Amino acid sequence: MAKGKSNKKSDAMPVIENRKARHQYSIGETLEVGIVLHGSEVKAIRDGLVSLGEGFVRAEADRHGAPVLQLYGVNIGAFGPAGSMGHKPVRARKLLAHKREIAKLAKGADAKGTTIVPLKMYFKGGLVKLLIGVGVGKGRSDKREDLKKRDAQRDIDRAMSRRG
Repeated sequence: MAKGKSNKKSDAMPVIENRKARHQYSIGETLEVGIVLHGSEVKAIRDGLVSLGEGFVRAEADRHGAPVLQLYGVNIGAFGPAGSMGHKPVRARKLLAHKREIAKLAKGADAKGTTIVPLKMYFKGGLVKLLIGVGVGKGRSDKREDLKKRDAQRDIDRAMSRRG
């Protein structure tokens, strides 16, 4: 007797994280935004063909003077079956948020040494969402301290798992 239907793809949607951003920046305020994509880009994201490592966000004014968030430097790989009708892997993509949220984020990124970085890309209710945050650049010593803390925590966790 046949069990239920089995899909070729798993039901779990990919979550693409930018681990490099958490290492290079101290992340303050975060915001979940939508993103304007082409169909082949959505398919490529479902397959996990995304690199957020080189990405950054700018708050700009559009031709009407309204504030807009633009995502630059994110590579969304080509979706094979789309062929020549596909998309450009690296291009500026518009982010969707309320004006007051954009203004608040832009104000936080005005200070020297701060930038808006993409942290995570995921699906929520069938839509692609992007988590962005205002990051303050870390110095070399801050990065070393974080690595030391992580190693110490890993050693503690190992010792506790052996004990119990």
